[in-house]
Amino acid sequence: MQVEQFAPKFMKVGVLTAALQELTPREVRDNDPDRAIEEWIAYARELGADNIQLSAALHPSEADIPDEAMLDPTANTLDLRQPFTKARADRVTQALKEQRVGLSDIAYFDNMLHDDVAGRKKKHAFMLRVFDAAVLLGVDAVCGFVGRNQKLSMDQNLLDFSEHFVPLLKEAKARGLTYRIEQCPMPGWTTGDNFHNNIAYTPGTWIALHRICERAGVGDQLRIHYDPSHAILMGQDTRSLFQYLKDSGYAFLIGGFHVKGQVIDAKGVSAWGYGGQTVERGDWKDGRASDEPSDQAKAWQKQTVIAEHELPGTARHDPLAYLQNRTVDWLDHQLAARELLPLDIENTHLIIEHEYPRARVQDRELLKPILMGSIAFARKIDEAAACMYALQHEVLASQGIPVQGIGREAYRS
Repeated sequence: MQVEQFAPKFMKVGVLTAALQELTPREVRDNDPDRAIEEWIAYARELGADNIQLSAALHPSEADIPDEAMLDPTANTLDLRQPFTKARADRVTQALKEQRVGLSDIAYFDNMLHDDVAGRKKKHAFMLRVFDAAVLLGVDAVCGFVGRNQKLSMDQNLLDFSEHFVPLLKEAKARGLTYRIEQCPMPGWTTGDNFHNNIAYTPGTWIALHRICERAGVGDQLRIHYDPSHAILMGQDTRSLFQYLKDSGYAFLIGGFHVKGQVIDAKGVSAWGYGGQTVERGDWKDGRASDEPSDQAKAWQKQTVIAEHELPGTARHDPLAYLQNRTVDWLDHQLAARELLPLDIENTHLIIEHEYPRARVQDRELLKPILMGSIAFARKIDEAAACMYALQHEVLASQGIPVQGIGREAYRS
């Protein structure tokens, strides 16, 4: 009998730099862009994070959607108005080395299938600059959205994806990169009625998109940066979702994680259902979509009337809510990842994405203990899951000792 020793494997815990958008004041970082990255790296060390996920975005002077219209404004911590050169990369790499902080990947979240041709071209050009920066910084992945062409049906968007997004994946392949899609449906991204404004919002479409990519020779470039908050928003749970991927032969698609939760408001669901608020939000005035960004932001009530983002560790322990898929069962999330996905655990990143509205303070000292607590929570939950998995699936299994109880089962709530 080959007896397995107790040797749990832990994931790396990091933080997306959009958590604090103005860590470095705008008047400082506009003139010295890479100082924003240096200061975020130092801040990450104070927080106890292993890594940062570097947020890139079009500069506010170039963006087509103002911050006031967004539920969770973006952050251009990585400023690419000027070319990202080797000298700039060396400066960032030196800061990472000095602070003993890693870089998981670069994140740029935008609509890559925008129906405006000029706008799409601008976003694609920016994405290519992100790809080039990723190569210079020595990371192997970029995280983002696919988006949606609002003028086309979902089936037509598959054709648009094949024609216009696949070329981006070919550029990623040429650079040795993987593109990881976060599956947020982006229900309030526009004032229109669509709830699904990022077509890569669920396993069914991931598989459809991957099949297109396989035919185009870029199947290895398309992966998913899984975020359980979006699964909760659509009534799903992590274990069932991962089981579905495994059953379908696509468990390999998950390449990383945003650890962000969602807490469902039962009263909001009673009023509107899981489609969210559809009328009288305030984003339309006198029968037409408002031009005011602050009004446009009210389109997000499609989501916020029924749910609120959770920063890991800030929601109450709620076993009934876990079983009803009304909030994330973090321990089972980490167990299911180990039990159902073919992950290289020690090189898998858990990235804290802070979007809990009432805790999105933009003061570094006020935010610091909040992020420290969430990072510590995510780390301890992962460690607990790792210990359970190693004990049950390795140590006990090697000695023929059964695991007790039943546990959470896929496809049941």
